[in-house]
Amino acid sequence: MASSSFPAIFLTLTIFLLFIAFPWAHSSTLGIRYISKLLDKQDRERAPPSLQVAAARGVLRRLLPSHSSSFDFQIISKEQCGGSSCFIIRNNPSFLRRGDREILITGVTGVEILAGLHWYLKNWCGSHISWEKTGGVQLFSVPKSEFLPRVNDDGVLVQRPIPWSYYQNAVTSSYTFAWWDWERWEKEIDWMALQGINLPLAFTGQEAIWQKVFQKFNLSSSDLDDFFGGPAFLAWSRMGNLHGWGGPVPQSWLDQQLLLQKKILQRMYELGMTPVLPAFSGNVPAALKTRFPSAKITRLANWFTVDSDTRWCCTYLLDATDPLFVEIGRAFIQQQLEEYGRTSHIYNCDTFDENTPPVDDPHFISSLGAAIFQGMQSGDSNAVWLMQGWLFLYDPFWRPPQMKALLHSVPLGKLVVLDLFAEVKPLWISSEQFYGVPYIWCMLHNFAGNIEMYGVLDAIASGPIDARTSNENSTMVGVGMAMEGIEQNPVVYDLMSEMAFHRNKVYVKDWIDLYSVRRYGRSVPLIQDAWNILYHTVYNCTDGAYDKNRDVIVAFPDVDPSFISIPQGKFSQHEKQVSRGSVIQEITESFEQPHLWYSTSEVMRALELFLVCGGELSKSNSYRYDLVDLTRQVLAKYANQLFLEIIEAYQSNDVKGVTRRSQKFLELVEDIDTLLACHDGFLLGPWLESAKKLAQNEEEKKQFEWNARTQVTMWFDNSDDEPSLLRDYGNKYWSGLLRDYYRPRAEIYFKFLIKSLEEGDDFQLKGWRREWIKLTNDWQRSRNAFPIKGAGNALNISKWLYNKYLQNVEVQSLNEAAGTNHVM
Repeated sequence: MASSSFPAIFLTLTIFLLFIAFPWAHSSTLGIRYISKLLDKQDRERAPPSLQVAAARGVLRRLLPSHSSSFDFQIISKEQCGGSSCFIIRNNPSFLRRGDREILITGVTGVEILAGLHWYLKNWCGSHISWEKTGGVQLFSVPKSEFLPRVNDDGVLVQRPIPWSYYQNAVTSSYTFAWWDWERWEKEIDWMALQGINLPLAFTGQEAIWQKVFQKFNLSSSDLDDFFGGPAFLAWSRMGNLHGWGGPVPQSWLDQQLLLQKKILQRMYELGMTPVLPAFSGNVPAALKTRFPSAKITRLANWFTVDSDTRWCCTYLLDATDPLFVEIGRAFIQQQLEEYGRTSHIYNCDTFDENTPPVDDPHFISSLGAAIFQGMQSGDSNAVWLMQGWLFLYDPFWRPPQMKALLHSVPLGKLVVLDLFAEVKPLWISSEQFYGVPYIWCMLHNFAGNIEMYGVLDAIASGPIDARTSNENSTMVGVGMAMEGIEQNPVVYDLMSEMAFHRNKVYVKDWIDLYSVRRYGRSVPLIQDAWNILYHTVYNCTDGAYDKNRDVIVAFPDVDPSFISIPQGKFSQHEKQVSRGSVIQEITESFEQPHLWYSTSEVMRALELFLVCGGELSKSNSYRYDLVDLTRQVLAKYANQLFLEIIEAYQSNDVKGVTRRSQKFLELVEDIDTLLACHDGFLLGPWLESAKKLAQNEEEKKQFEWNARTQVTMWFDNSDDEPSLLRDYGNKYWSGLLRDYYRPRAEIYFKFLIKSLEEGDDFQLKGWRREWIKLTNDWQRSRNAFPIKGAGNALNISKWLYNKYLQNVEVQSLNEAAGTNHVM
C-alpha cells in the first residue's frame, strides 16, 4: 500500500512515543483499587458488544463516510488489554483485495474503539478533529481508501493509565448546552467518544424528573413555577444559587428536555460511556416549607442580587439530617431509574457549591455528608457520589478539619472528587491527595464561555502525570475537562483529551509543531514558528490568576474615571514587564483590570506570521478561525490601552483628546465586529436563533430570547440605577453583540466623559449607570435578528485591521525575517 503523505518524521516519532509511553504492563493505583468493584459492575452492565460496535460505526459514517468500509471494529476484554481499558490498532489481516477493510481497531468499549480511530487518523493520517465553531475537522490529509497508512506489524496498544476521562462542568449545561437540540447533541457525543471521554455529566431534562418527584410530596406544578430558573439559568437554580430568574419554565420545555435526555443517555450507553446523573442536594421549593412545617428548612444568604431581592435569591435548603432529605433523595434516584431504565451508579451532588454550611463543627459536617450519601444509596445501593471540588477553593470556610470531615463522611470508594482547577490551583497537593479519597485531575480552563486565547499547556502536559505518579498511594482515578463553556481554544482541548492516554509527560514543543501540521493539513514552517510564539505566550499563563475575560470592550468599567490610575508607559512598554516574568501590578484599584500575562509584542509577531502564511492556508477553515481569533486577541488588548489613553486625556482636561480617542475606540469596536462576522464561530445569531427554535409559541420565543440575551450581558438582577453584580460575567466576542450592544454602551460612557469636561462638572456616575442599564434592558427585550452564517474574507479584513491599527505599534517587525517589506 502507498504510504501517507503526512511527514515521515511525524510517523516515526509517533510510533516511538506510542511504544515507549504505553507498555503492556498494567499498573494500578490505590484510588483505582477503591473503585474496582464499581468498575467491575459497570463492565458487566455495559451494552452488548454488537450494539457498541454498531454505535461506533455510526460515528465513523458521520465523521468520514468515504471510509466507512475501510475500518473494522471489535470489542475485546480487559484481559486482552493487559488488565485495563485500551484500544489496539492493527493492520487488518483480512485486507487482501479492493473493498476489504484495511485497519482493525479493537477496544474494551465503543469509546475506546473511537478513541483508537481518532488516534490513528491523528497520528498516521495527520488529521484534526475540533468543534465546528472552532474550525471543524481537517480530514483531507487522510489518504483514499485502499491507501491508508499501515501500522507496525505487531500493532499498537494504547492503554488508559487510569480508568476515567471526565467531561463537563455543572454550569456548562447553561453556558453552552442551553439551546441544543438532538442534532447538536449527537455531534457532541461523537466528539466526546473520539476524544476518549467515558464519564460525562448527563444533566439535561432533570426538571421534568423533579416535577414528578415533588408531586409525590404534595407539590403542584404551579408550586414549582418560582423554583426553576429560566432555560439559560437552570444550572444555578439546580445548585440553589437562585430561583425563578428567567422563568417560569413552560411545560413544553420540561417535556422536550426529558425526551432529549433519553436520547442522550441511550447514545452514551450504546457507546459504552458512564453518564453521571444528578442527585438531590437539598435545594427545595419554598412551598415545601408550607407542606412540611416541621422539616429543617433554612433560607440561604443572598447570592449576587441587588438589594437581596428575594424574588430571585435566598433559596431554601433542606437540612441533610432531616428524615425528609433521604426520602426525597431516594424518590429522585428511583424516578430517574423509572424514566431511563438504567443507571451507571455515579451521581453528582454539590450541596455546598458557593453556599456555606451553617455550622463549621466537623461532626456536624460529617453527619451532613453521610446523610447526603444515604439519600443516593437508599435509591441505588451501588451509588457513588461525584462531587466538584470547587467549594474547597471558593470558600475559606473549608479548612482541613472541615474538608476532611466531609470527605471522610462516606466510605472509601463511594465518593469521588473533581479537582476542578488542577491546571492552575491543584488541590491534590495541599490536601494530601484529598486525604486519601479518589479524585479526578481536571482542567477548568474557561469561565462562562468567555472568548479569550488562554491556556497553560505545560501544566496540562505534566500535571496529570505528576498527580498519578506522586507516590505509590496515589488516589487519582481519572483526568477531566471541566470548563464552564466550550467551543474555544481548540489547542487546549486537543492536548488535554490526549492526557487520558499518556503515561509520561508530553514534550509540548514537539507536540505544538505537529499540532499546526494536523490542524491545517500541511507543514508550513512560518506558521509553526507562530504557534511556538503562542505556546510561550498566550498558552503559557503561569501567574496563577483566574482568567476571567475583563477586556474593556466586553466588560466596560463601571467607575468614575477620576479614580482610575494610569500606569507609566504605553502599550509596547507594558509587555517588557511581562516578558521578564514579573507579575503584573494592578493597573487600577477601581475596576477589575483585564488579565495580561504575556508580551503582546510577541503575540503581534505571531499575527504577522499568520498573515504572511495566508496565501498558503486561507482555504483552511481552521486557519481562518485561528486568524480571526488571534487578530481579535491582539486588537482587544490594544483597545484596553486605548481606553486608558482616553482616561489619561480626561484626567488632563483634554476634551479634544478624549473626543478623538473615543471615536477611535468606537471605530475599533465596529471594525472588530466586522472581523468576527467573517467566521461562524464568532456570531451572536446562532445563539439567539437556537433559543427561539426550541420555543413552541411566540411568548416562549420572547422568553427564551430574553434568557439568551440576558445571560451574555447583564446576566442577573439589576435595578434602574444599580447594575447586576454579575454584569458581563458571560461576555462574548460575538459579531452583532459588539456592534449592537458593546459599542452603544461605550458611546454612552464617552458622552458623559465629554459632558463632564465641557461643563466643568464631576463625572455623573449615576447618570451613566441609568442610561447604560436602560440600554441593556431595552436590548434584552429587543427582537432584532442577526446573521447565522459568517460572511467576508477573514484574511483581507485581518490584513486591513493590522495596517489600520497595529502596523506602527511595534518597533521591530518580522517582515524582514519573512523576506518581505510589508505584511500585505
